Parts: sequence; C-alpha cells; structure tokens
Amino acid sequence: MTTGRSERRLTATVTDLSVVRQRAFLVGSLFDSEPERSLDELERLTDTAGSDTVGRSVLRSRPPNPATFIGSGQARELAHETARLDVDVVIFDDDLTPSQQRNLQKIFACDVVDRPGLILDIFAQHATSRAGMLQVELALLRYHLPRLRGRGAELSRQAGGIGTRGPGETKLETDRRRIEHRIARLSADLDKLERTRATQRKARARNDVPLFALVGYTNAGKSTMLNALTGTDVLVEDRLFSTLDATVRRLELPDGRGVVFSDTVGFVRRIPHDLIAAFHSTLEEIADASVILHVADASDPATETHIDAVREVLEELGAATIPEQLVFNKIDAADPVHIHRLERLHPDAVSTSAKTGDGLAVLLDRVAQLLPHELITATVTVPYDRPDLLAIVWNSTEVVHEEHTDTGTRFTVRMPPSLRSAFEKGTHRHA
Repeated sequence: MTTGRSERRLTATVTDLSVVRQRAFLVGSLFDSEPERSLDELERLTDTAGSDTVGRSVLRSRPPNPATFIGSGQARELAHETARLDVDVVIFDDDLTPSQQRNLQKIFACDVVDRPGLILDIFAQHATSRAGMLQVELALLRYHLPRLRGRGAELSRQAGGIGTRGPGETKLETDRRRIEHRIARLSADLDKLERTRATQRKARARNDVPLFALVGYTNAGKSTMLNALTGTDVLVEDRLFSTLDATVRRLELPDGRGVVFSDTVGFVRRIPHDLIAAFHSTLEEIADASVILHVADASDPATETHIDAVREVLEELGAATIPEQLVFNKIDAADPVHIHRLERLHPDAVSTSAKTGDGLAVLLDRVAQLLPHELITATVTVPYDRPDLLAIVWNSTEVVHEEHTDTGTRFTVRMPPSLRSAFEKGTHRHA
C-alpha cells in the first residue's frame, strides 16, 4: 500500500530530514528544441536538490495559458497522474509567473516549482562562504518577493523541501517593506565584499600576475582540472553545482612565469537572472581575466549546446570580448567520433582529460602562448667563446646596442623574462 503524502510528511517530522527525499514529477519545456535532453538535465538538478523523479511528461501546447501556463485539461490530467504517483512536488522546466505557480499548486494540491526556483534551491543548499550565502539569500528574496501573496498558509503546512529553503517561513510572512529593507541590506553587504575583492584584483594586476578564469557548463570538470593543473585538492563531486564560491590558485608555468587560475560556479541553460545579478561580484573574477579557459565536457552529447549556453552567460557578464581558449575535457570517457567532430568544428581547441592527465602539458603550453610576452631590458656581455649564447642574442632578443670589449661583446637587449636565467648562467649580466 502506498504511503500517503500526509503520512510521509508526518514521518518526516520525527525522522532525520536529511534522509527523506521528496517524490518529484517533471514537466518538460514547451519551447525547448530538445525537450527530452532538457528534462534529463532537470532530473539531474532535481537529484542534486534532494528529490527523486518518479514521473515526467513533455507537453507541447502553445502559447502558454496566462493562468496556468499549460492548458486546463492538461493540468487536470497531470494532477490525476501526480496524485496516483503520490508526488510531493511538480517541477516545470520553464519559468512560471507567481500567479501561474499559485494556480497550479491549487490544481495539483502539492508544491509547484519552476526551473529558476529549483536552481535557487540548490544554491541555497550548497553555499558555504559568507559571500555565497549572502548572494543566495538576496536572489531568493528577489525571487520570492512577488510570490508572497497567499504563501503564508502553505508554508506553515510544509515540512521542508524544494522551494521552501533559503529565507524561510518567518521572512516570507513579513511585510513587503521589511523584505525590501533586507534586500537593501544584503546588497550593501555584498558591495563591501566586492570592494575587498576589487582591492585583491588590483593587487594582482600591480604584480603583473595574469588571471585565467576556468568557466564552463556545470559538471564539465573544472574543479578536477584546477586540481590537476595546480596540485591542489579543491572539492570534486559528480553533481551539478558542487562549486559555488570562486577558488583561486597560483601556478608557475614551464617558462617560469606565474599565473593565477580561478574556478567559479558552473553555468546551465536559462540560469535565473536574479542569480546572475546576485553572484555578479563572484563572477566578476571572469570579467577581469586575462584569458578565459572555457572547459567543455566532450563526453556529453550536448557539448555544442553547452558551449552556446556558457557564451550567452559570458556575454551577459560583459566578458564576451576576453580571449577564450576552448578546452574539451573528459576525452577518456568520450566517443572518439564525437571528439573528432568537435575538434573539426573547433580546430583551435585543446583536448584533455583532467582525470588521466592527457593533454594537460599541451594545455599549459597553450596557456603560455596566450600570455603577452612582456620584454625586459638588460645589458649582457657574451664571452667570445660562447657562440651558442651569441645565437640566442641574435635569434631571440631585440638588440638595442652592441659594443666589443676585452672579455666579450656587450649587448643591450630587450628579451622575454624567461631568457634571463640562460644569460645569468653563461654571461656577465649588468643591471
């Protein structure tokens, strides 16, 4: 016999809530060109949020019904199906207006959440830093503010789950003025944190340390790549949005130059605008980058779609003009035919496996090539018995002045910093 919703929720109040997972029903996008693939992603998001998908449906009616988004007949049919499956929450792959969400909750007699609400819920669970938690709370308040009417009674009956995290019942039942005041306070706190970040970024710029921002679709393997490149132990999980807060690590390239890598939150299609706005201070690491390393999962059939989605977000952040290096990751798990197709479409991309290390040396060489080669001015004396060093002078430096002395030829040259050590070992170098 199937346990009823009320009985399971009552059980949830006397057991560990962390092990009680909601039963979710997914409703596919009406306008997505690949609705089943989008639903697959929604199912992964649902799992990350802590719920199990027990049913799904793709509805194709258009245009959206102003009152219920889907047709009234479709809504009744789905309500019957979700009741039969004993569903706790219905998740739409599209954005719902506050009135559509309220009307659908009455029809389904359970929680109804849209894609933005689901993503916000995941962020609410995963944020750990002070900045991350402030950003998530701000985005949640902005999302819930227009949905306040009629929510108090519903929230008082809920035992927790998707759509109920974040600000919580108390804040949502306060008047609009207090919530708007809280939004203003959060914005001010985030502005202070951003000024601190800006100071840190200026310090990096003064020290001429180039910043490489690792960006990509969520779960593309950016954190694994950061670990592999820098020898660190950033959290790696096979779950969407396992990284929310920017992680910065320093690395010395084979030519001796130091760079900084920054790993930030992964993107998804149709990421909530309020979330982008709230996380803008974190994502500004990307806008300040010298080069963007765009990591794409080569083992996913939707690689091209994910690349387009990431570039849309980069454009929204004002980072579309920053030089980009596309990196195909997870080639160890990818179909060789798919990899060949991707490499043909993107001949300048680098194919790697952060897990096995394949291609990482090539990637570091490419990183070094992408950096501007700043020249230093130095005066060196090359002994007459060192034709090898003389060849380096004429082939790899810009000779400003040449003078013959008793011990050798004195050159004033402009050269890459990486050549400094070669001349220090084999020549007399002057300040």
